[in-house]
Amino acid sequence: MKTPVFAVDVGYGNTKYAHRAASGTVATGMFPSLAPLAASRSLSSFSEGVLGVRKVVTVTIDSIEYEVGPDVPLTAAYGKTGRALADDYVLSDNYAALLFGAIHFAGLTHIERLVLGLPVHNMKKYAAALRERFTGEFDYGHGRILIDKVVVIPQPMGSLVIATSSRNGGFGRDDEHLVVDVGYFTTDWLYAVGISMDDKRSDGEPGGASQVYQRIATLIGDDEGEQVEGIELIDKALREKKPYFFFGKNIDLAPYVQKAEPIISGVVKKMQNNVGRMPNVRSIILSGGGAALYATAIRRAFPRLVIELIDSPCIANARGFLLVGEAGLARERRAA
Repeated sequence: MKTPVFAVDVGYGNTKYAHRAASGTVATGMFPSLAPLAASRSLSSFSEGVLGVRKVVTVTIDSIEYEVGPDVPLTAAYGKTGRALADDYVLSDNYAALLFGAIHFAGLTHIERLVLGLPVHNMKKYAAALRERFTGEFDYGHGRILIDKVVVIPQPMGSLVIATSSRNGGFGRDDEHLVVDVGYFTTDWLYAVGISMDDKRSDGEPGGASQVYQRIATLIGDDEGEQVEGIELIDKALREKKPYFFFGKNIDLAPYVQKAEPIISGVVKKMQNNVGRMPNVRSIILSGGGAALYATAIRRAFPRLVIELIDSPCIANARGFLLVGEAGLARERRAA
């Protein structure tokens, strides 16, 4: 299937995607950003229908097979889940496997404009490499995929566009807002005047939700006398507001989140030093899968400012990327 614009937010925690369905509505999807090596054999295929079929796909990158999808295992022996937490993550084969997995689940074979995002502090470093790597013709093991053009934008720009589009009059030309995107591995902030970005007051910092989860895992390990390796399950428990199950115990995570507060406060302080007091800012817009974790610390740092939590914060960037791509494509077609 051909689509004019396909937007993918390949995050460190989850891969989110959005495209325009035939009905005109926006279709979205999400799965964990885990790309373990595919198993050499699948016992479930011999289960005679007793076991359910998992929603995963095998993606081949440079002759190596990776397994990605909504039902990819969240746990693995010795914590080897196939997650990559590194600053050059976008250059990894894991990233490519997740991106092609999103294309597969959307059922696409031809994309006129692929819109991707990068952490603010990595735009200059990796934007050109992404455009070069993913423009052209590909075959990840399931047939030919054609991508005509790749557009790379700062990740928080997606949430800014969604926040603007959700208001009847949008943002005024001179209205100032701060968009804070709390991701799995990084926290990015974008200082916007209208729909324009202030480069000097926009930045990012390694220190997203995963560092909080890792701290919680360490604290639980200290209390229980056992090493905790499954931070993906800590993430899942917090998102679903459920206890974390560990060696027969249901553990309330709320006290551990409080004990991890210094990690959150450290990142917020760096952001505070970059943006200043912001007396003219109309609101701080919180987005990203870790937004709820950071909300209290941000309210404490900016007590006189309005704090807004964007709807469906985890998938907001992908939805915004789609609008950016559609607007750009429309401008190109008018100019032609």
